[in-house]
Amino acid sequence: MAPRCWHWWRWSAWSGLRPSPSRSTPTPGFCQKFSTQEKTPQICVVGSGPAGFYTAQHLLKHHTHAHVDIYEKQLVPFGLVRFGVAPDHPEVKNVINTFTQTARSDRCAFQGNVVVGRDVSVPELREAYHAVVLSYGAEDHQPLGIPGEELPGVVSARAFVGWYNGLPENQELAPDLSCDTAVILGQGNVALDVARILLTPPEHLEKTDITEAALGALRQSRVKTVWIVGRRGPLQVAFTIKELREMIQLPGTRPILDPSDFLGLQDRIKDVPRPRRRLTELLLRTATEKPGVEEAARQALASRAWGLRFFRSPQQVLPTPDGQRVAGIRLAVTSLEGVGESTRAVPTGDVEDLPCGLLLSSVGYKSRPIDPSVPFDPKLGVIPNTEGRVVNVPGLYCSGWVKRGPTGVITTTMTDSFLTSQALLEDLKAGLLPSGPRPGYVAIQALLSNRGVRPVSFSDWEKLDAEEVSRGQGTGKPREKLVDRREMLRLLGH
Repeated sequence: MAPRCWHWWRWSAWSGLRPSPSRSTPTPGFCQKFSTQEKTPQICVVGSGPAGFYTAQHLLKHHTHAHVDIYEKQLVPFGLVRFGVAPDHPEVKNVINTFTQTARSDRCAFQGNVVVGRDVSVPELREAYHAVVLSYGAEDHQPLGIPGEELPGVVSARAFVGWYNGLPENQELAPDLSCDTAVILGQGNVALDVARILLTPPEHLEKTDITEAALGALRQSRVKTVWIVGRRGPLQVAFTIKELREMIQLPGTRPILDPSDFLGLQDRIKDVPRPRRRLTELLLRTATEKPGVEEAARQALASRAWGLRFFRSPQQVLPTPDGQRVAGIRLAVTSLEGVGESTRAVPTGDVEDLPCGLLLSSVGYKSRPIDPSVPFDPKLGVIPNTEGRVVNVPGLYCSGWVKRGPTGVITTTMTDSFLTSQALLEDLKAGLLPSGPRPGYVAIQALLSNRGVRPVSFSDWEKLDAEEVSRGQGTGKPREKLVDRREMLRLLGH
């Protein structure tokens, strides 16, 4: 590897004379002001989910000569848009059309099947490019940290979502759906996605892009009841009104809510922000109002049910008598202390046992460190940064969940990524990035070739895409996802 020469970095300028905080909209004429800097900045983005593509899109739009290479460890692009968005939410996936236009730009290149941190290091990328943006998301899940969570039948919601969405590493999951009751720990949108997929009549999923293997397992499922458990109360749920409404209207199911959980809530929601107030009002109506004739008739015919359990914190996973599987979850009953966002759930000393044959943990995603050279905060699960600039590492940036933590929706990530890319462009304009040409992918390609790594291009992905669409046409699906890496590489002639 060539020696690293960083004498031209303006270290003091990076830490002390940084440009003013980025604004939400570019300065008029912003993209014409790079005449004194490198004419063709080579920029690398690690990760091809929403954060990666939105970062690339903003860079290409606001610097008319920049070249962006997007590295991805999977063989296919789009990250959680492909592997995280529920199959019955196809409208959310329309953003793929925008990402495809970005990837087809002659100033953008997708390099799949490249694991940064293994196949190529971050320092090697930094030597080849003027700037590197880490946008690799949160690929791990938060552990429960309680006894028994290693038992068979305890599954992370992240792995379950990956299983039904075709993420190759989750295809061996084989969740046991032969039980009557499933419990989901956590009350965010992912928890409701999982509950909805478990309870949706399979015929309603047949025209989605859910994998055939998952659809087959759901057809055989015996799960009739799903409990969605949270440590705090109705005012603190993390899901949105759209997902709640879908659950309430889910065919063949009825909601189970305890009216006592909502006592006094009507008076307390008057001053909360409107989105939270509307969500809580819907919960209140569902829990306390008698359904109309039509809705009552629908619920009477329902063969499945879902319920929200509030003020319950997981304490221990309970095993079957032979100790071989999960049989239930012991929950500590909680009460709330504090007000507003600082409200905490504290144990009251009471416990209750909730039987189940499947336990899904949906208490949050978590980013992993990518390379020893990159600072990482293991407690917060993020790369320490200021406005997307990685602390004490000039030329290195981050966007998306690895920047701010696994919160928000796709539009949140879009805004966040635009701000990071704008900070990068401001640093480039201010002379805080390397001057002179950089080899970009040419140098990385040589390294990968020597290491036996064969990247997958965007045109390769489009061949796989066409194959998926073709396979789906026979059954009326938008696509039948390829889930076997070896088959995908064989189709590409790799």
